[in-house]
Amino acid sequence: MEQTRLRHSADGAERPDVSIIVPAYEEAESLPELADGLRAACDEAGLSFQVWIIDDGSRDDTWAVVQRLHEEDPRFAGLRFRRNYGKSAALATGFERAQGRYVATIDADLQDDPKEIPRLLDTLEEGGYDLVSGWKRDRKDPLTKTIPSRFFNWVTRLFSGLPLHDFNCGLKVYRREVVKSVNVYGELHRYIPLLAKWEGYDRVTEQEVQHHARKYGTTKFGPERFIQGFLDLITVVFLTRYAVRPMHFFGSIGTVAFVLGFGINLWLSVDKIVFGDPIGGARPLLLLGLLLILFGSQMFTTGLLGEMVIQPRMEDPSTYEVADAVGPADEAAEVVEG
Repeated sequence: MEQTRLRHSADGAERPDVSIIVPAYEEAESLPELADGLRAACDEAGLSFQVWIIDDGSRDDTWAVVQRLHEEDPRFAGLRFRRNYGKSAALATGFERAQGRYVATIDADLQDDPKEIPRLLDTLEEGGYDLVSGWKRDRKDPLTKTIPSRFFNWVTRLFSGLPLHDFNCGLKVYRREVVKSVNVYGELHRYIPLLAKWEGYDRVTEQEVQHHARKYGTTKFGPERFIQGFLDLITVVFLTRYAVRPMHFFGSIGTVAFVLGFGINLWLSVDKIVFGDPIGGARPLLLLGLLLILFGSQMFTTGLLGEMVIQPRMEDPSTYEVADAVGPADEAAEVVEG
């Protein structure tokens, strides 16, 4: 990868090669060692860098460590939340402040190796990718984490269509314009590759990275993260496929239900007229048919309401991400350097 040191943005401000976002929750013991590793990896690769450590409402000395790191090296900056908002909030805040041509994310627990960041950036640049995700193939975690994680990743691949083995790996690198486009909230940090694909950044790949056993403290995630992850997967799949066409989702379900219900009641009517069999009584099919018709009608109504809600948004041209343009520029248009 071409080493360019500091670049200049449109306003003349210096821009580092890479901004590194580090979400941290009660990681006071690991941060100094992580900082040394990041500094050594970037300096060895000839990369100018900035590090944003986002203290996600830690109750230990994490913020004091961040302040000390900044005093020792201004390339390390930090931000502290008043309470614990979660990893997605920390990443979104870091993405907003990132100024580098590239953006990298790495967890603060030392399980990911900082030396992998230059390697991932080389893959990103040489392959022309928008996003390169780490793959912890040889994962140094107990089976209580690895087995559910593999199942979770398999389900995500099935629903998303992205052939990644480790969606939730904290070690990823991006082109700057990618992180400025994705909207990460709730617990959607697990699905950033899918969110990026939705925004049109579909040149996504993965690369095996070295993984280490946890050195300090304990994991901050419990079993509930798998339930939350599944619910978030449903949210992301719906948003990425049907957010701008809700009628396609609700209308499809409504059509199937309505046709089945109508068919059942039509058959019962023919059976009554031709064979004289009673429609009601001990035949619950009548109730099933009516319920399916009612359910189908409700799905149609929900789809139409969804279309009415998103119509004003779709009429706004700024809704759509513009990758490039040629020809005369509109006087009202604003050109933003990526």
